[in-house]
Amino acid sequence: MVSIVEVQLPGYSIGEKIYSGKRTLVYRGIRQLDQKPVVIKLMRLEYPSFHELLQFRNQYVIAKNLDLPGVIQPYSLESYRNGYALVMEDFGGISLKEWGIEQRNTQFITNFLQVAIPIADILSQLHSDRVIHKDIKPANILINPQTKQIKLIDFSIASLLPREVQEIQSFNVLEGTLAYLSPEQTGRMNRGVDYRTDFYSLGVSFYEILTGQLPFQSDDPMELVHAHLAKQATPPHQINSDVPVVISQIITKLMAKNAEERYQSALGLKYDLETCLHYLTETGKIPAFEIGKRDIQDRFIIPEKLYGREQEVQTLLDAFERVANGASELMLVAGFSGIGKTAVVNEVHKPIVKQRGYFIKGKFDQFNRNIPFSAFVQAWILETLNGEDILLLICAVIYFFQRII
Repeated sequence: MVSIVEVQLPGYSIGEKIYSGKRTLVYRGIRQLDQKPVVIKLMRLEYPSFHELLQFRNQYVIAKNLDLPGVIQPYSLESYRNGYALVMEDFGGISLKEWGIEQRNTQFITNFLQVAIPIADILSQLHSDRVIHKDIKPANILINPQTKQIKLIDFSIASLLPREVQEIQSFNVLEGTLAYLSPEQTGRMNRGVDYRTDFYSLGVSFYEILTGQLPFQSDDPMELVHAHLAKQATPPHQINSDVPVVISQIITKLMAKNAEERYQSALGLKYDLETCLHYLTETGKIPAFEIGKRDIQDRFIIPEKLYGREQEVQTLLDAFERVANGASELMLVAGFSGIGKTAVVNEVHKPIVKQRGYFIKGKFDQFNRNIPFSAFVQAWILETLNGEDILLLICAVIYFFQRII
């Protein structure tokens, strides 16, 4: 562990450590040039990987170009050892997770709404600038306990693309925090990732603040991914009776499995939260009302639901169920280019996760014909799996071919 004595950054006086993670350390400090208080985020590893360096630069570049009051402002990106040190503004904030623990009293719902509304406003501004945060969680939302000012931090995996296709990856290299990850962000759902992934993660964060626990809890990554994909969380008002039913419905809507069923705009979410606060201030309670009335999508997005392939998908699912029960089968999916073979096959992601199976795939590309067995190479790139996973997978493949030969 790096101690305060070992941390030396020219031009800055390093103070107390405020966060210690697996890959980063965060300190408060003073910029000697003008005696301005700053927060300094350091790379913990002596020799960080290229990917980690890229993420560190990414959060600086994106945040630097966002002129939003609700986003923490970076001052500079300094060289530190073999990596970087990110110098940011210090507005006296603590993480929302710390604040949530301290605010459990009779005014808890009012305090929650007074914080949730500006968070929705920040997300609205962020999405208007076409930025997807992709790692919304209480640890990345800061609040000043005195002024109640809210700021969003950590844009290391944020995206400027309107939509991304998340590939299947090993759980230990998935981008984001698994407990707050949206179903499509796991790469095991036949859906792309767009700005609505932030709503799911925000719903999980609100759930944790109001109930004191995560909606899905497990030490097994695969079980946690399956919960995000297929399990419905217990409504917050059934865990904490102080939570009004309407707020529980708002959080449930945020955490819908399909992006089409979530809020489609942060402004729609903000309106519902403001309505809750208005009723609570005026009458002391929040009556039932229809949520989502002002939720209007500000961009054209085609739903990604698969239509007209129910029979083919069911055939694949039936075959997988038989294999999961001990049978061995080989199935071929044929069709012209662009007809939707990949989309059909990807529909079996959910049951494979449920049965704790592996999903590997490769595709012959017309522009890479000079690479022999390119599809097999893609399917068997296993550097993201650990040794035990590789051994189990090889044994499973050998067993499969022994049964069908």
